[in-house]
Amino acid sequence: MRFSFLPIVILMMPILEIAGFIIVGKAIGLWLTLALVLFTSFLGLLILRLGGIGLVRNLQDAGRTGAKPADELVNGAMRVVAGILLFIPGFITDILGLLLLSPAVRRFFWKAFGPRVVVAGSFRQSGQRTGPEPGDHSGFRNGPGHAGNSKVVDLDEEEFHREEPKQSPWSNKPNDRDLPKP
Repeated sequence: MRFSFLPIVILMMPILEIAGFIIVGKAIGLWLTLALVLFTSFLGLLILRLGGIGLVRNLQDAGRTGAKPADELVNGAMRVVAGILLFIPGFITDILGLLLLSPAVRRFFWKAFGPRVVVAGSFRQSGQRTGPEPGDHSGFRNGPGHAGNSKVVDLDEEEFHREEPKQSPWSNKPNDRDLPKP
């Protein structure tokens, strides 16, 4: 069984935030500390509003052009997480939120966690699947380079047919074949 430090860090965050308030309050004073907390909360709300709208717009543009949405999705999601962290009162969460606003930090996280992220490709109107090229490890799975692992079966109209439905013991409705023909 693997031991995780995440629950311990989550439980320690309020204590660390209170310690941060005490340290910053002693250094700059009560009113400037409160003003700084209110400013970062307002900044977080602003980033959430602009980041959410920008994320949707970038995803729509990527869908229209057929580009890979993985980079836009991850960058937008990290900006939204940064806004949430800035909105939460506290200096440690503010520092983490400000770090996530940096493109270099976002690239680092994408390189570290990108291979573990699965983003499904989409289908264009022509029916051609969009996705990565063979050897592209940008987070796509079951793309053109992974055709052997795909669970999609492509059938033509003449290859697809259904069997006649059988009468279900839980249904009171008769089947079409049991009805009298006019």
